[in-house]
Amino acid sequence: MLNKLLRQIRAYDMIHPGERVIVACSGGADSVALLFGLYLLKEKLGVELAAAHFNHHLRGEESDRDESFVRSFCDRYDIPLHVGAGQVTSGKKGLEAAARDARYAFLGQLNGKIATAHTADDNAETVLMHLIRGTGLKGLGGIAPLRGNVIRPMLKCTRQDVENFLEEWCLN
Repeated sequence: MLNKLLRQIRAYDMIHPGERVIVACSGGADSVALLFGLYLLKEKLGVELAAAHFNHHLRGEESDRDESFVRSFCDRYDIPLHVGAGQVTSGKKGLEAAARDARYAFLGQLNGKIATAHTADDNAETVLMHLIRGTGLKGLGGIAPLRGNVIRPMLKCTRQDVENFLEEWCLN
């Protein structure tokens, strides 16, 4: 997985030495793998690494456990962590879209490149959803590797890559 991360970062010129990279970390497998992968690569890339977690409070105690896990993980590896929180309500777009908007609003306040853990599987799902809804050529492109200061270095990694990586490093 580390080689795929490096290839994606270099192919799209995502990160430059001296930059600050903040990994959006939910506490799920994909974002933990990205955070730890960039932790292992930070010296090679010459970057300052941090993490960010947004607690939507949508799943009660489970949301708080996710936040606690991310805090502990970052403490263990001495990774600076930014934590945000908010009560998200459904609104016109629906709950998932409202949660995403709140998360990106929080991430947008942070100084640095924001790395999200979208994988090849997420990308395939996005393309399929666009096809089902009806799309033009732009929608067939899936998730953009770069959008403003948001980077997606895991778009070439599959869920199986993530699971193998976490198992290899005893993080599963």
